[in-house]
Amino acid sequence: MPESIKVPRAILSKMMEEARADQLQECCGLLVGRGDEVTGIFAARNALASATAYEIAPEELFVLFRKIRASGLELAGIYHSHPRGENSPSRTDLERAYYPDAAYFIVSPLPEAAKPVRAFRIRDSMPSELHISIIE
Repeated sequence: MPESIKVPRAILSKMMEEARADQLQECCGLLVGRGDEVTGIFAARNALASATAYEIAPEELFVLFRKIRASGLELAGIYHSHPRGENSPSRTDLERAYYPDAAYFIVSPLPEAAKPVRAFRIRDSMPSELHISIIE
């Protein structure tokens, strides 16, 4: 059985809302929690304003990491959307996976997506899909 990560339904819904709100660019943000459980979400601005790439500006990332530290939680994941394509890691996603212990969530706003939200652990540019356990 694949490694799994627990995510509240409300957080999955929030990621989907963001992905559907502006399908002209990728949404992005950070997820916080403890161990294999996500407990919070911090939306961020895509500094690239691109439909095919995302980046959280260093200043905003610094502020978000300070909030995470202040909350006593840890970085559990990073999320972004693929507005027009499949929600599996792109080559850029694999190359820029700088946090090997974080789960990388990729959201598809497309109605025909079989799995609108997928999560991956990416280490050394190699992805392994995580099972998402939905909690209330």
